[in-house]
Amino acid sequence: MMGYMYEPGFLGTKAPFFMDAVTVIVALLPFLTATAVYAARHKRYVLHRRLQTGIFLFALIVVGWFEYGVRVGGEYENFVAHTQVSTGYLKAVLIGHIAIAVVTLGLWIATLRNAYRDTKALMLPGLYSEAHRRGGLRTFVGIVLTALSGIWVYLLLFAEV
Repeated sequence: MMGYMYEPGFLGTKAPFFMDAVTVIVALLPFLTATAVYAARHKRYVLHRRLQTGIFLFALIVVGWFEYGVRVGGEYENFVAHTQVSTGYLKAVLIGHIAIAVVTLGLWIATLRNAYRDTKALMLPGLYSEAHRRGGLRTFVGIVLTALSGIWVYLLLFAEV
């Protein structure tokens, strides 16, 4: 049914299609979220909210697709079988990436939840704008770090050394 996911990828590495697609999407997330921030800076708050919510939901779908691909594709062992990077180093980078991604997900959920609540209470934009900006900045930094560490994991696993 989803056999296309395991066809050769399009980035010229040993990665299957779904890994190439997920990596490109994750690499684009900082730029997509920066677009949403740009909307807020120009006082287009409804557009900002819709973009952030849409990007978040899209990211969740991509993570689900990734998890499906990894589980059906033979788990971690299948992907590390052909890398020339030491297992300890690869695991350390992967654990770091997962930790960053999980913390970022929590920050993103909290920022969206608080923004929804504060907008409904008519405190955003307004009284809570600075707190929202700080939460959004922390989330954005997490998204950037998740993208960079995800690319790093991808390169370690699939790029020819």
